[in-house]
Amino acid sequence: MATAKPTRKTVADLKTNILNPALTSTYECHFVFPKTIRDWANTTTGIGNGITFDNVGNVSIACREASLPGTSLATHEMLNDFTGIRERHAYRRQYDDTASFTFYVDVNYDTIFLFENWINFIVNQDGSDRSIKNSNYSYTVNFPDEYKSRIFIRKFERDYAGRNLEYSFYDAYPLSINPMRVYYDASEVLQCTVNFCFSRYTINAPDGYTKPPSAPTPPPLPEEQKKSSKINDSFGGTAGPGTPFVERDTATGTDLTNGRGEPAEPLLLPDGSPVRDANGNFRKMF
Repeated sequence: MATAKPTRKTVADLKTNILNPALTSTYECHFVFPKTIRDWANTTTGIGNGITFDNVGNVSIACREASLPGTSLATHEMLNDFTGIRERHAYRRQYDDTASFTFYVDVNYDTIFLFENWINFIVNQDGSDRSIKNSNYSYTVNFPDEYKSRIFIRKFERDYAGRNLEYSFYDAYPLSINPMRVYYDASEVLQCTVNFCFSRYTINAPDGYTKPPSAPTPPPLPEEQKKSSKINDSFGGTAGPGTPFVERDTATGTDLTNGRGEPAEPLLLPDGSPVRDANGNFRKMF
């Protein structure tokens, strides 16, 4: 199969395709806390300020960094079915093990409390249970259906228009919280990184399939321009029906006569004498 022939590109094509890239700083993250965890955290068993609509929304805004997930195909290698050929056939799709999100921590520490509550619920760590301080403290982990949920990353652009992507993570839950350093050096914003485990993800286009735009159709020319030979870049030999023939330059449309339909004056030398060709004829100016 032959490749496509090179096509001419204009500056407008360059601006549309190359100079209009997607940016990394326009996105939103949404975390769906299961109802069992919300009910558990909003009682004495939880810690902090519980899980409310406000602090969950604030955490979505405070997410300063997220990673769009990657995927790969597991393959089976086949050798020597064809001489000198090594084949690899896909048999399974694989997903990343974790998805990491980094958050700014506010003065109420809601970000830390929210995800600590989620992990505490997974291992049944009751905040009001005094036995938690005992050296022989033990716990029983809750069932996966009670703590797994979904998280979303919506990728859009600065104009909030056009196409956007929505990544949906299934069976997600916080797997770990990275250590957070505090120190006496120059103060910085405290950040909390949470790593989520998930089974798979899908990419959704909220607007569905969008047909690529067709080539723009140029607007029709006004009637006056249609009658004008210069607008249409077509230079004829007459000025219209019933007019005498006028010799014109085929490239520029320049009138090769003196403007009256008569032959142009002969080309003159500096002394005023006419220029003649090899046959002795006068050379015209055009």
